[in-house]
Amino acid sequence: MMDNITKSGFIAVVGRPNAGKSSLLNWLVDEKITLVSHKANATRKRANVIVMHNNAQLILVDTPGIHEREKLLNQFMLEEVLKAIGDCDLIIFLSPVTDSLEHYEKFLNLNKKNVKHLILLTKTDFVTNDEVLNKIEEFKKYQNKFSELIPISITKGINKDSLLDSIAKYTPESPYLFDPEILTTEKIRDIYKEYIRESVFENVSDEIPYETDILIEKIEEKPAIDRVFASIIVEKNSQKMVVIGKDGATIKRVGKYARKLIENFCQKKVYLELFVKVKKGWSKDRKSLSEFGYEF
Repeated sequence: MMDNITKSGFIAVVGRPNAGKSSLLNWLVDEKITLVSHKANATRKRANVIVMHNNAQLILVDTPGIHEREKLLNQFMLEEVLKAIGDCDLIIFLSPVTDSLEHYEKFLNLNKKNVKHLILLTKTDFVTNDEVLNKIEEFKKYQNKFSELIPISITKGINKDSLLDSIAKYTPESPYLFDPEILTTEKIRDIYKEYIRESVFENVSDEIPYETDILIEKIEEKPAIDRVFASIIVEKNSQKMVVIGKDGATIKRVGKYARKLIENFCQKKVYLELFVKVKKGWSKDRKSLSEFGYEF
């Protein structure tokens, strides 16, 4: 291929909840862009993360985990996956090595257009080489469905260049679709929102995060410091008390964790002020979802 030929395309990164999609994207871009949590269903919306690799611009689309339709918010999340699958040039399906093939089979049913896809076997750090080989053997019955099957280790940081080579191989020839200098098409407000939401996931008891969202009220950018004002939205007064905590201990912990994430991203001092507001039933109301950016 001639050196002056460039490639650019959208690559949907899909898999079950907590398969490691966001961790993969942050690893590939060498920057913390997307929300990472050990709790399932942390990602709610599609987000573009851009990786430049040789002459290829790989626009990787983070997606919510593939799961059953439940609440209106869950329906929105599944629709986000389906849109990403339908609109992309290539799909990367993440399959933790300990999973059964059931999740992959569900994905095949969703891939109505039979978009070309790669399978990444993730979380290989926690099993033996024999177990990895056994899982590869299991996938052989579907070898006419996928283009490549690649075991990876995000924590060990191996196979990164070869993985990017494989993705680039299936990316269409095209002029770059975005400025090669940018890492994501997400707005600053959306990135800060996700950092605060991640802090809620990490610092508040398990049942609360899924009924919360973040509203960025205002950002004041100054040369020496950014001032960020945001509200944590919950559905019940009892949840508000949990998020605030005894003597405000929990909200302080959430704020401290989120502020560090934001400072690491923007590389300057940040003043973060958090409020907690109750909006009853927001996750089940289409108008409220729209207000928080979840457009059906």
